[in-house]
Amino acid sequence: MGNATPLRGGYRIIALIVASAFFMEQLDSTIISTALPAMAQSLHADPVRMNFAMTAYLLSLAAFIPISGRIADRFGTRNTFRAAIALFVVSSVLCGLAQNLPWLIAARLLQGASGAMMVPVGRLVLLRTVEKSQLVSAMSWVLFPAMMGPAVGPLIGGFLTTYLSWHWIFYINVPIGLAGIALATVYIPDIRSDAPSTSFDYLGFVLSAAALASLIVGLEGLGHGGLSATTLSLLGAAGACALLYGWHSRRHPEPVLDFSLLRIPTFQVAMRGGLLYRVAYGGFPFLMPLMLQLGFGLSAAESGAITFAGAVGGLVMKAISVRFLRAFGYRNVMIWNGLLSALLLGLCGAFRPEWPLLAIYLLLLLGGLARSLQFNAYGTIVYADIPPARMSAATSLASTNQQMTAALGIGLAALALDFSMRALGHDSVRLSDFTVAFAAMGLLGALAVTQCLGLPADAGAELSGHGRESGTAGS
Repeated sequence: MGNATPLRGGYRIIALIVASAFFMEQLDSTIISTALPAMAQSLHADPVRMNFAMTAYLLSLAAFIPISGRIADRFGTRNTFRAAIALFVVSSVLCGLAQNLPWLIAARLLQGASGAMMVPVGRLVLLRTVEKSQLVSAMSWVLFPAMMGPAVGPLIGGFLTTYLSWHWIFYINVPIGLAGIALATVYIPDIRSDAPSTSFDYLGFVLSAAALASLIVGLEGLGHGGLSATTLSLLGAAGACALLYGWHSRRHPEPVLDFSLLRIPTFQVAMRGGLLYRVAYGGFPFLMPLMLQLGFGLSAAESGAITFAGAVGGLVMKAISVRFLRAFGYRNVMIWNGLLSALLLGLCGAFRPEWPLLAIYLLLLLGGLARSLQFNAYGTIVYADIPPARMSAATSLASTNQQMTAALGIGLAALALDFSMRALGHDSVRLSDFTVAFAAMGLLGALAVTQCLGLPADAGAELSGHGRESGTAGS
């Protein structure tokens, strides 16, 4: 996998370049959350309707990821990666210059589409150039921002909005993006697929995008307005488009989302278990800041500072996750660490204002450690047995799954809050409602473990080096 293209500067340089793009993409999924009231006032919009600015970004990310691998195969990884970063910078500037909500939504859609090109293509560069023995170490640098970005987003957004203006939550991407373009020009190899070109699956792209859009917008409507005719129509359309895509994909020689990859056991476990686990933790960046602000009465900056403890745990685990996987193997880590992280997620709902702040910090730190290890395990074993010729298809499907679950996690967390409020007869959200929501998400995380039980003991051994006396994992 890594012998065809020599790496200038080593795999860590490329991993850090890809990680910077990943950080920008993930940061912009949550950085807007603490700035919404100020943005609504500036744009003369209803603060509730500002949620569409968040939905537009996530929706565009999930919809356009499936075509990223195909574009990279045609135009080359370096050209595609640089163009995606440049478009992300331009769209960020357009977001900061927005004069009204429709302008902002349009710019966020463009921002999401460019983000959908950046990360999968960057990951594809690693998969096609890095040796399997070094992949876990390389991917740990890339996967960490997936957790770090949403965690620090509310903190950075609150700081910039308070001390500068909300416009700077978008302008912050400009220097990062320009540096990324310069570094990509020097270090990112220009890789193109050697496989014969086939016609692009336009119908599959439309059906999959329509299914994702209808599902995400429908779930958002379900959380805010209940079972309205519009919501039911959207959810019905999502189901219909999904069924049509399933029928179509079995007949197309190269579908935009190739579900035949699920026949590979490790890929199937990573996709199904990863979907449940990422949905469970996808609601965390939404629930925790909200609970700390509405339930504890803290400011946006204070709540962001507390949730940052989880990101610190993730940073520590990034440096040692390879050792855990080498020592215990993927199966043991994904089962036992999965149960631990699900328990820690559920316990977040037990937080109360009278708790010692140190205890909250400690639990969030432990949760961040466990979460980062589990993300790294799912994010690497998914490619353990993928043939090189199918890496583009695997990357597109895995990345779409990851972005879709982020949106689904927020939607299901909101649904859990709404269900608890209705069941307990609350007119407004209370701490007990957050307890119910965190418990539900924790149970979902535990359910993900059931998908890992069928893994063989030596699953992913070539990546982790587990069971080999002299094996290394490229730490």
